[in-house]
Amino acid sequence: MLNIAYIGFGKSTNRYHIPYVKERSEHFHISRIVAPHIDKRPSDRAKLEATGTVFSTDIQDIIADNTLDLVVVVTPAPTHFAVAKQLLAAGKNVLIDKPVVATVKEITELIDLAKQHNAFFMPFQNRRFDSDFITLQHVLAAGYIGRPIELELHMDHYRPNDAKQSGGVMETTWFDHGAHLVDQMVALFGKPQHVAYDLRVARDLSASLSDQFEVNLFYKDAFKATIQSSEITAVHYPKWILHGSKGSYIKYNIDQQEYDLKTGIMPGDTGFGIDAPQDYGKVTYYNQNNDRIEKIIPTINGDYGRVYDAVYETLVNHQDKLVSNEQLLTTISILEAGASAPSPHIVNFND
Repeated sequence: MLNIAYIGFGKSTNRYHIPYVKERSEHFHISRIVAPHIDKRPSDRAKLEATGTVFSTDIQDIIADNTLDLVVVVTPAPTHFAVAKQLLAAGKNVLIDKPVVATVKEITELIDLAKQHNAFFMPFQNRRFDSDFITLQHVLAAGYIGRPIELELHMDHYRPNDAKQSGGVMETTWFDHGAHLVDQMVALFGKPQHVAYDLRVARDLSASLSDQFEVNLFYKDAFKATIQSSEITAVHYPKWILHGSKGSYIKYNIDQQEYDLKTGIMPGDTGFGIDAPQDYGKVTYYNQNNDRIEKIIPTINGDYGRVYDAVYETLVNHQDKLVSNEQLLTTISILEAGASAPSPHIVNFND
């Protein structure tokens, strides 16, 4: 049994973390929650207090608690570096929401600090367990499309009135959504050779924060991955478009966990996270006899709680981390480079 503390008790903690931890009560107990405003969710607080969770407003309560096995940081992104640094310096194991930090300098300092104190440190990359991402991995591994040539990944919304007028780079759509999409590409294909960036302000032209991006990641063997996100797309693109030497795969719509959680359907409820058949992806390919085959690929169920399963395996059974330090460094370096110069621009990532 691992004792967890959370820093932050807002929407993300209560939507993307706690429901999945409750499903794993044989391995985790929520011991503490620290947040500046702990009375905003009185019913949620009462349920946790009934199981022994202690609420407070001071991070020092976590630092002084030697019974804790893991601290999960779910605070606003600009605070991540300072909070993580304080926890790692105290020798705490840290799981932290994305985007972790803004620069390679900051992430290198945190990784080095974790090594110095023999502490666990990893980002909460729950979208490695999106159903559509897991299914895309299956399509690649099965060899349906042959050698990958071109991949498009979209994360689109229609939020025309949510533009931020000002703020830091970590509050841009590039760092918010891009942190997930870049990580998925790094998990699949590793470090790219070159990256071409197009980051723009699309909703409110007077705003200073970019809210739309198209980024091309170029790999060896003539493979290119394109990640795109828009906050003003009324009709969405397919989530995944994959073309290869033998065929293509197209998948519409996002993981159903997202929809269900927003509706109040929780992990463990009947039908949670299950994709509708009309949203299954389709692969079209040519077999060895040059027959054209069209095949529906049922979506493999996702489970954001598998991040916690992976953390448990690392802390208890000493397995490798789900997100390696090298992958984390690569993701942050790609994010930072995108915001380091006016768009469009190209960055060389060859060592």
